[in-house]
Amino acid sequence: MSPAPAQIHHAPEEDEHLTDERCHLLETWNRDADPAASVARARVEPGITTRWHRLNGIVERYLILAGEGLVEVQGLSPTVVRPGAVIYIPAGQGQRIANVGTGDLVFLAICTPRFVPEAYEDIDREPRGSR
Repeated sequence: MSPAPAQIHHAPEEDEHLTDERCHLLETWNRDADPAASVARARVEPGITTRWHRLNGIVERYLILAGEGLVEVQGLSPTVVRPGAVIYIPAGQGQRIANVGTGDLVFLAICTPRFVPEAYEDIDREPRGSR
């Protein structure tokens, strides 16, 4: 596969969608031609905690852009995060994040290799739709 050509991409805001994980997601960059990485903007509303999940075979990094969150990653103590924080999540590690602020919690989810839906595994003990 040949590398992607140089380009500038603007993801349309109307492409943002609410996931089963309880966050709004906008895939800003996720291409077959660039399998090394993907970038998505995630938005979690106040009072919401995402579901416990893991990405099998994919390393993820959260770059907090706005708001205040409480991030939980297997192997780490729950930690309050604010703009500028980067959370490194090794492949296969359970993770979730709660919005503990008053406005939206917004962050970039940067995955290597790129995110594919088959890698996502819900590991939450709570039934879907609770909390």
